Amino acid sequence: MGDMKTGGQTIVQELAAVMERIDSGECEALCGAILAARRIFLAGAGRSGLVVRAFAMRLMHLGLAAYVCGETTTPGAAEGDLLLIVSGSGETGGLPAAAKKAKSMGCRLALITVRRQSTIGELADYIVQVPAPTPKAEHGFRSIQPMGALFEQSCLLLLDAAVMRLMERMDVDEAAMYARHANLE
Repeated sequence: MGDMKTGGQTIVQELAAVMERIDSGECEALCGAILAARRIFLAGAGRSGLVVRAFAMRLMHLGLAAYVCGETTTPGAAEGDLLLIVSGSGETGGLPAAAKKAKSMGCRLALITVRRQSTIGELADYIVQVPAPTPKAEHGFRSIQPMGALFEQSCLLLLDAAVMRLMERMDVDEAAMYARHANLE
């Protein structure tokens, strides 16, 4: 890797390579599903769970009803809701069970993943494939980063880009979003 600066530059190059290979149509379909949903529930484990939390915050800033699964204030899901799962493998922990339950209740299911062919992928109404190499999938090149770091970083960028697209589609500006920002910090 060399020094930290060189490593950072290589990471940026890797991110650009992954983002270039993401299907724009899949991203537009995900944004449409978010806008069509009554409420958006988000789930992910580990670092993917941290990405999900960041996206949930921005959805709230947009004025959408967004909840992170597993939080004490998260209500029950129902028909008309969307469950968005971020899982590199599409198999992580209890996420397949949550996906099955959501589908049985009439929720739509979206998945952001490395592996389209997975337990959650088979159930999903919407899939955005993030072709980042991980220990579980190659995708034509190797990352200098350990484990699923490139997938997680790519998801953060992808979902921040989704926020910008949602702002445009909803005609919401940054001032309106900032008015919903936490103020009891």
